[in-house]
Amino acid sequence: MSFPKPSEVFAFIGRNAKRVAVTIVGGVVVLAGLAMLVFPGPAVLVIPAGFAILATEYAWAAVALKKSKKMAVTAGEKTKSGATLIKQKVTGTKKKRPRRVR
Repeated sequence: MSFPKPSEVFAFIGRNAKRVAVTIVGGVVVLAGLAMLVFPGPAVLVIPAGFAILATEYAWAAVALKKSKKMAVTAGEKTKSGATLIKQKVTGTKKKRPRRVR
């Protein structure tokens, strides 16, 4: 029976310790963000930060982070267009359409 070298044992512990630490820290950050959906706090920023931490070790978290980035961009675009519509209603102006050339 062959025992592993001490350097191999320390390398194994080091690799797994990092993964465990990333899992705990990322999970706590995501859970804190989810709690911020109900309680006051910047959940929209904290949840993707937790996914970014988890994405350093897990592929599924990278996919979730990518989806949340797409959703953030979509929400930003909708907010921008909604603000333009509100501005037009308040000021009584409409966006001018370009004239068609016949």
